[in-house]
Amino acid sequence: MSYSFISLLALILNLIINRETLKNIRVRSSEPKTQQQSIIRYRHFLNVANCYFIADIGWGILYEFHDIEALFPALYIDCLLYFLLMFMTMLTWMRYIVAYLDKKGPRTKFLLGVVWTMFTLGLIYLMINRFHPFIFSFNAEHEYVTEPGRHIAFILQIALYMVTTGYMFYLARKSSGTAKVRYRAVGFTCFVMDLFLILQILNPKYPSYAMGLIIGICVIHAFVEAREMKEKVIYNHIASSLAEDYEAMYYINIETGEFMEFSTSQKYDSMNVPVAGRNFYDETRMNIDRYVHPDDREFAKDLNRKETMLKNLEGKKSYSYKYRLMIDDQPRHFQFTVMRANDDKHFVLYEKDIEDEITAENMRLENQKKHVTFTQIAEILAVNYDVIYYVDAKDSSYISYECRNIYGELDVQKSGDDFFAESRTDISNIVHKGDRDLVLGFVNKDHIISTLMDQKSCSIDYRIVAFKKTHYVRMTVRKTTNDTHYIIGIENIDDEVKKEKQHLKALNTEKELARRDDLTGVKNKTAYNELEKTIQTNLESGMDYLPFALVVCDTNNLKKINDTKGHVAGDEYIKSSASLLCNTFIHSPVFRVGGDEFVVFLGGDDFANREDLIKKLRAQVRENLQSKSGPILASGMAEYAPETDALVSEIFNRADKEMYKNKRELKKEESQLA
Repeated sequence: MSYSFISLLALILNLIINRETLKNIRVRSSEPKTQQQSIIRYRHFLNVANCYFIADIGWGILYEFHDIEALFPALYIDCLLYFLLMFMTMLTWMRYIVAYLDKKGPRTKFLLGVVWTMFTLGLIYLMINRFHPFIFSFNAEHEYVTEPGRHIAFILQIALYMVTTGYMFYLARKSSGTAKVRYRAVGFTCFVMDLFLILQILNPKYPSYAMGLIIGICVIHAFVEAREMKEKVIYNHIASSLAEDYEAMYYINIETGEFMEFSTSQKYDSMNVPVAGRNFYDETRMNIDRYVHPDDREFAKDLNRKETMLKNLEGKKSYSYKYRLMIDDQPRHFQFTVMRANDDKHFVLYEKDIEDEITAENMRLENQKKHVTFTQIAEILAVNYDVIYYVDAKDSSYISYECRNIYGELDVQKSGDDFFAESRTDISNIVHKGDRDLVLGFVNKDHIISTLMDQKSCSIDYRIVAFKKTHYVRMTVRKTTNDTHYIIGIENIDDEVKKEKQHLKALNTEKELARRDDLTGVKNKTAYNELEKTIQTNLESGMDYLPFALVVCDTNNLKKINDTKGHVAGDEYIKSSASLLCNTFIHSPVFRVGGDEFVVFLGGDDFANREDLIKKLRAQVRENLQSKSGPILASGMAEYAPETDALVSEIFNRADKEMYKNKRELKKEESQLA
C-alpha cells in the first residue's frame, strides 16, 4: 500500500498546484497563438500525468492482492495502462516543450518524429504483449516479471531525456533573460525525469517515475507561476501609468451590457456612479438625466446606445465625443473615447475631464487605488506602440514588450540589466547617424530624471534604419504612479511624418505668394496667423511643444518720414527694418503683421541664443539712433511657458508690452539727443 500512497500524494499535489490550469478549459483569444498552444499542450501533459498517477495507484493496490485470481485481469489491464500512460507522458511532455520554447525548424521536427516513433512502437508492443511478452509478464503465481522490452523502452526514454537535458543547458549558456530561465527549467525537469527513470529500472516495485514526474511538474509550475505573477504586476503598473489621465474607464459586454467601472478620480467618485452593473446602456441613460447638462442630454443618450457605438466603430479603432457633466452643480467638459477590446466582445470606454485644458488650469487629481486588474486595458492602450520598455528607476534593469516589429532582424532583448547602457549600443546600430547625438542626449538617465520632475512625460522624434530603409519613430517616456519604474514606448510615425510633409508641400505651393509681403519679401500677416493657429492647435491637443519665443517689433518715426520725405522713402525705411531683423535672427522667420509692425518666431538655435540676439538688435538700433542713419525699431520678447500659457495670444501680448516699454525708452533717448 505504501507504493500507492506515494502516487496518491503526487496526484493530490498536482491537482492542488495546477487547479487553475486544469479548471480553465478555454484559452483567451487575446493570447498570442504560440502561447495558446503552449497552454493547451501543458494541460494535455497534466491530464495524462494525472491518469498515470491513478494507474500507478491502482497497480499498487491490485498488486497487493495479486494472488487473488479474480483480480488478475484488472491487474494485467492496469499494467498495460501504466506503460501506455508512461509513453503518453513522454509524448505530451516533448510536445509541450516545443510549444513552450516556441522552437521551430528541422531539429524540432526530427525530435517530434523520434518521439512519435517511440510512442507508436511502444503502443504496438503493448498490443502484442499479451501473446508475445516483450515488456512485462506474470508467472504462475501472478508475480510481476520484467521483460527485455521494458528495459529497452526505459533506456530509450532515458536517452531521449538525457539528450534533451544536454541540449537545453547548451542553449541556456548561449541565452539570456527569459529564454535562459526557460531553457534551464526544461533542462532540469528532463534531468529529474531521467534520474528517476533510472531508479525505476533498478527497482520496478517502487514508484520512482511518479516521484520524478511530480518533481518535474513542480519545477515548471514554479517558473510559470512566478513569471505570471511578475507580468501581472508589470501590466498593472503600465495600465495605471497609461490610465492616469482618465477619470473613469468602463469595461462593457457589448451584447449583455454588463460592465465594470475603474475610477481613478475622487471627483468622479463623488457622483456615486456604480462600479459594476448589469446593463450599461439602461443605467447610463438614467445617469445622463441625473448628471449631464440639460442642453447635452439628448446628444449624450444617443451616443451611449449600443447601435450608435457599433456604427461609430465601423472601420475604426476608436472614436471620441464631448459633452458636459454637472459636478457639484457646476458644468465641466468631459471627453469620452470608445474602443473595441481585443476579444471583440467588449467595449472599453474611458472618459477624461478636459475642463482644465480648456481653461488652462493644471489641476492634478489624486489617484484612488482599487484592487482591480488592468491587463486588458493596458493591452488596448499600448496597441499604438511598437515596443514598450518597463525600466526600473533605481537599477535600470528592464523588460521589453514588442507589439509590432519594424526593427528587421535586430535581436531586441526581452530583458536586461541596464537599459541605458544597452541603449547606447542599440542607438549606434539602428538610429540614423544624423540623429544619434540627439537620441544619445535624450536617452540619458539624468536627463530623464530632471525632465520628469516638471512634466508627466517627455518625447523625441528621430529616424531609424531597418532593411536599408529609413523610418520615423517617436520615443515617449512616462513614470509609473508610484515612481518606481519608467514606461518607455516607441511608435512608428512614418504616416504622421508623411502627412505633415504633404501638408507643408501643399502650403508652400498653393499659398506661398499669399503668405509673402510684397514690399519686404518677408512673411505677411496671413502666414503669421497660420503659424499661430498651428501652434494653438498643438497646445490644445496636449502635444508636448518645443520651446519658442516671440519678438514683437515696431518701427519708430515712420509717419514722420512719410510726411517729410514721401512714401517712397517710407517704404525703403520699412524694407531696411525687415533686413535688420532678418540679418539679426538668421534662423528664424520674420513676419510683417502691420504697416510698421513685425513679429519674429524664435526656435532652435535662435531660441537658445535669444538673449544675445535681442541685445544685438537693440545695440544696433541705439547705434542707428545716435548716428541718425538706419531704422529705429522698438522690440519686446516673451517666451512660451508650458505651465501657464494656453493661448499664443498671451505670449504675443507679453512681448507687445515689452515692445512698448522699449519704445518709450527709445523716445526718451531720442529726445535727449535732440
